[in-house]
Amino acid sequence: MTAQLLILSLLFLFAINAPIAISIGVASVIGILVQGDFPLMMVIQRMFGGTDSFHLMAVPLFMYAGVIMEEGGISRRIIDFANALVGWLPGGLAAVTIVSAMFFAGISGSAAADAAAVGAILIPAMKKSGYESDFAAAVQASGGSIGVIIPPSIPMIIFGFLTGASISQLFAAGILPGVLIGLSLIGMATFISWKKGYAATTTFSVTEVWRTFRRAILALGAPLIILGGILFGIFTATESAAVAVIYALFVGMAVYRKIGVKDLFHIFRNGSVTSSIVMFIIATASVFSWIAAIEDIPAQLAGTLLGITENPVGLLLLINLVLLIAGTFVETTAALILLVPMITAMLPALGISMIQLGVIVVTNLAIGMLTPPMGICLIVSGSISGDSLAAISRRVMPFMGILIIDLMIITFFSPVTMWLANLVAK
Repeated sequence: MTAQLLILSLLFLFAINAPIAISIGVASVIGILVQGDFPLMMVIQRMFGGTDSFHLMAVPLFMYAGVIMEEGGISRRIIDFANALVGWLPGGLAAVTIVSAMFFAGISGSAAADAAAVGAILIPAMKKSGYESDFAAAVQASGGSIGVIIPPSIPMIIFGFLTGASISQLFAAGILPGVLIGLSLIGMATFISWKKGYAATTTFSVTEVWRTFRRAILALGAPLIILGGILFGIFTATESAAVAVIYALFVGMAVYRKIGVKDLFHIFRNGSVTSSIVMFIIATASVFSWIAAIEDIPAQLAGTLLGITENPVGLLLLINLVLLIAGTFVETTAALILLVPMITAMLPALGISMIQLGVIVVTNLAIGMLTPPMGICLIVSGSISGDSLAAISRRVMPFMGILIIDLMIITFFSPVTMWLANLVAK
């Protein structure tokens, strides 16, 4: 009875559009009251315990690093370098948008931060150059979704925290899938731009590539330091996040001089607000996961899927379907904490490693960021372009198709994820 009421309460609160953290928290309290064996004080204890983790310290730190680098003038230099690389393609600005998002993904770890930092510059630029507004927003939303696949990735940190999987290996496993997705999105954006007659923004010049690279070298140094330090075992993912914050402050204040002491309060306030939202969701979802585990809900749901088929290919397709649907309606952090226990319960039947499963889960939820009503990349891009979610959703469909093809490659061709991951120490 408790299990059914827990899930029905959660679905009802989602249906009435209650905030994600409140929905999960209220459903958890209802579950504890009905279960009757534990005092309500357990809610506070579990919320604290769910966030009291060294690994989770990386979440706010990477968010601070993203905010600092955006304020420090790094976005503009990355975009100029991306323009020199791919601006000569048909619809050059569309390709520049995606390449810029790929570079910024190596800094922020957040799709929303990626979409906002790059979109604030390139969506107005595309509109000014004659691109249809909803297409510009769709390109930016699609590119922004790469922010959680190319490391550092906040969802991968949470997956590692939940499962005990090596975060360093998860980061390494996300590199090639992120590049694959980025290149395929560039291909689709270029094809549509060619059909629409959108022009290139520049001609290819090795001299210009070198000039813009030299201007952006410190900006591009951040992902190299973050990933290099993790992949070579110099520091952990959490320590790399702290290094990223210090590096971003140094570049923004001492080198580019875009950040002054008076700006720090504003920057850290913005980072704190963004981080607190994610950590509040993690805290309440930890309570939900605890009561769900007591009621054996993950095992029951896993048993339901295993009852449909025990074929590994069929199970992977079912899991992808469940995750795609969940990503449409549930915020990424909440979806991870609610669904990962069920999915990992089926790991022996899937015939894949925990690391590959982590990339599959995160890629599914990245695609969910492009679907209303919870598509955060759509919401961010639409707020910049001024277009409705419905208009952007129609224009993002070709990109969704490409992403699903990429998802199938990531799911069924393990070298894409595991080649680099196997080179990294746990």
